[in-house]
Amino acid sequence: MRKQRISMNILILGSGGREHTFAWKIAQSPLCKSLFVAPGNSGTSELATNINIKVTDFEAIKETVMNHKIDMVVVGPEDPLVNGVHDFFLNDEALKHVAVIGPQKAAAELEGSKEFAKEFMSRHHIPTAAYQSFNASNLEEGYAFLETLQPPYVLKADGLAAGKGVLILDDLEEAKAELKQMLVDAKFGNASSKVVIEEFLDGIELSCFVITDGKHYKILPTAKDYKRIGEGDTGLNTGGMGAVSPVPFATEDFLNKIEERIVKPTINGLQKDKLPYKGFVFIGLIKVGDDPKVIEYNVRMGDPETEVVLPRLKTDLVTVFKAIAEQRLDEVDLEIDKRAATTVMMVSGGYPEAYEKGKEITGLNQVEGSIPFHAGSTLKDGKIITSGGRVMAMTSYGNTYEEAIKKSYQNIQKVCFDKMYYRKDIGFDL
Repeated sequence: MRKQRISMNILILGSGGREHTFAWKIAQSPLCKSLFVAPGNSGTSELATNINIKVTDFEAIKETVMNHKIDMVVVGPEDPLVNGVHDFFLNDEALKHVAVIGPQKAAAELEGSKEFAKEFMSRHHIPTAAYQSFNASNLEEGYAFLETLQPPYVLKADGLAAGKGVLILDDLEEAKAELKQMLVDAKFGNASSKVVIEEFLDGIELSCFVITDGKHYKILPTAKDYKRIGEGDTGLNTGGMGAVSPVPFATEDFLNKIEERIVKPTINGLQKDKLPYKGFVFIGLIKVGDDPKVIEYNVRMGDPETEVVLPRLKTDLVTVFKAIAEQRLDEVDLEIDKRAATTVMMVSGGYPEAYEKGKEITGLNQVEGSIPFHAGSTLKDGKIITSGGRVMAMTSYGNTYEEAIKKSYQNIQKVCFDKMYYRKDIGFDL
């Protein structure tokens, strides 16, 4: 009998809807003995033990792992990965036996630096937009490069800017002014000390999720998320206002192109460049004509896409994670639910700009036939209150995405908190 029946103590790092979804899925596994989430939220507290520590406080994470005899750590957000949490475990005698799901620091640069990602794609012939990168010392060259492009102009802060470091501008003079603000006036702090300018790709976006053990890979269901705050995809960028899976326009022929032109060269490229990778590769794609091109890599699952991708995975998630840790992912078959899944994000009034916290959330006990994944919410005096901009994601299944989305909207009607806002047009463009 294989060893993998031994149940494990598992720690999830993070506090959003993605981490609640991980907890929901992992808690269903017979291989999970005890589950902990740090810092977690009001949703994870129903499934696991929350531990109030920061995801980048590696010493506190070590203490938690030792105290609770943790066997596996699943890293949700990008910050700890880019800061080297996996390497921290490997370099510590007391921790190196613990399985960490998430790439090592060198590979996490795929998300940590836009320039690094662009150079990786160029080296491995992965289709993407033409680009150049600039810093404060060659600002004039940046202006000159902008003049060679057709509008709109895409400016990306090189480093992590919490999903807000990308500007798309129609006016050349405005683009020059913003470039100066980013490079000289540190508009996004250290993240924009270097800026990548790239050609604008016109098409429809989708996300491709891959899991890899560094050698083998499996492709998870595709999803499409909706980034902008306003209906009709208008207004400011957010962390994501909703998502659908599968993506109806991703035909078998198109999915084959993604695998052959993008997924395979990415996984091979990681091996060639000796970038150690055990975890999720999120590939942000755009369909230009009939061809996929890469917009960006993330080194973890997306949010809110996780809330539609993981519910469609029928295979035991801990079995998958164990196979990743032991580099035998080729032995696992992924079983995918044929149904569609959709999620709609309920956010605090004012988000993604200034918003108030501490609003009581009511009506969750009325929800039927959907799964509310908690994000920016916490428990206080026995009540569930808002603690962030994106508060909750309402996920539903349906035989079609239209059926699923209808169910999500019906259940959102039952939930209430002061100044609650959500987009009423998720899936509108499909």
